[in-house]
Amino acid sequence: MSLTHSVIDFNNSEIAFRNKSNAELRQAHLLFKVMNNAGLVKLGKHLVNIAFAVHFPVKGILRNTIYQHFVGGTSIADCSKTIQKLAARNVGTILDFAVEGEERDELFDATCAEVIRTIEFARNNRHVPFSAFKITGVGRFDLLAKVSEKAQLSEEESKEYRRVYDRVESIFKRGYDLGVPILIDAEHTWIQPVLDDLVLEMMERYNKDVAIVQNTYQMYRHDAIHRLKDHHRIALDMGVKFGLKIVRGAYMEIERARAAEMGYPSPIQPDKPATDHDFNEVIRYFMDHLDTIHFMVATHNEVSSQLLAQLIDERGLPHDHPHIYFSQLYGMSDHITFNLAEKGYNVVKYVPYGEVKTMMPYLFRRAEENTSVKGQSSRELKLIEKEVRRRKGK
Repeated sequence: MSLTHSVIDFNNSEIAFRNKSNAELRQAHLLFKVMNNAGLVKLGKHLVNIAFAVHFPVKGILRNTIYQHFVGGTSIADCSKTIQKLAARNVGTILDFAVEGEERDELFDATCAEVIRTIEFARNNRHVPFSAFKITGVGRFDLLAKVSEKAQLSEEESKEYRRVYDRVESIFKRGYDLGVPILIDAEHTWIQPVLDDLVLEMMERYNKDVAIVQNTYQMYRHDAIHRLKDHHRIALDMGVKFGLKIVRGAYMEIERARAAEMGYPSPIQPDKPATDHDFNEVIRYFMDHLDTIHFMVATHNEVSSQLLAQLIDERGLPHDHPHIYFSQLYGMSDHITFNLAEKGYNVVKYVPYGEVKTMMPYLFRRAEENTSVKGQSSRELKLIEKEVRRRKGK
């Protein structure tokens, strides 16, 4: 098949922003202009934290700006308009209850119950093909670190970990019962071992016919390809489907700082080209093992997206092959999402939801990410400005 079929014009701003009114486009332009300035982002974070501390009524301002752009709604029901809007453009939704950093059992139980509600919702909505959760949403970080280190647990800690295990199992079992695949997010390297062990155990139980249990691999780890292939071999030995998502990674500065402080080699790739190389290399690996791997490429990178689209065409596969998904975060990289969807590829947006205050850690991370990732906000800004010019010239 000719490669010309797979070339996607990610600069097509008309397709990227077709959903946005002129007013929404102006608001997005202002938002990304602010996020393009590291000083303003830092100041904004500081002021918002103060506002919440002194009970200043800042929720309305946040709801109508950064929250509205990056968050689907306050609840599953509140996300229905977002889901329908994306579905109208041939884009699926992954509902992500983005609560994090909790410490108490009752909150972990509440998060577990909410994740199960997203699974039940997905079962009855074909526009929501996956569910997702973080293990740190259902278990205490320090406990997960201790289990990962194979440290001796006290009797109380052993009981606490059993409750974490039961929550994780209940989530995957509900996914299995209802036929809804579930993605578990990657974590910091020092709590990832317990997560990997749990996921492989759950894969053996629930992935006999369909990849219900799906892990996430951060390709900025220099051991990611080795770990991923090793887990694939284990899944093959168990006779189950291997389900996963790849991302570039979310904790680079923290990982490097901790490694330096504690005197062990950094788990992070030496530079971005090394990460990009492994990311694209593993996409080729997936395509060579499509019969046993169900995968999602979660990226805001045009080159990686183009590569996967090209490989799908080169092999004469349907654009909507059920084992292959592209993914981006809601509110980011619409030029990738909608241009892929326009060509009939399987694309989903990660759509976080929650109350304004509880979403602030997530939103600050998005703002900082857009500031720190080279060219991310600038690229979004340029595309928005291009679309504004195009509309004015009509």
